[in-house]
Amino acid sequence: MKPREQQRARRPYRDVVIGYAILAALVIVVAAVTGGDVVRAVLIAAGCFVAATAWSWWRFRAREAGEEQ
Repeated sequence: MKPREQQRARRPYRDVVIGYAILAALVIVVAAVTGGDVVRAVLIAAGCFVAATAWSWWRFRAREAGEEQ
């Protein structure tokens, strides 16, 4: 029997963006509910969203390039 290959998402780039957007929104909601500085939370959430998305996309592209070789 062949080991089962991992199934890949059909749209991994989109899924990553949606996932990180939800996490960023959660940070903002928690800051608002707890009475924190919402502007600061938006800036931090946006920075983390951009950094995490860029990292994930870079890793996807590196993996795809490795598979092509």
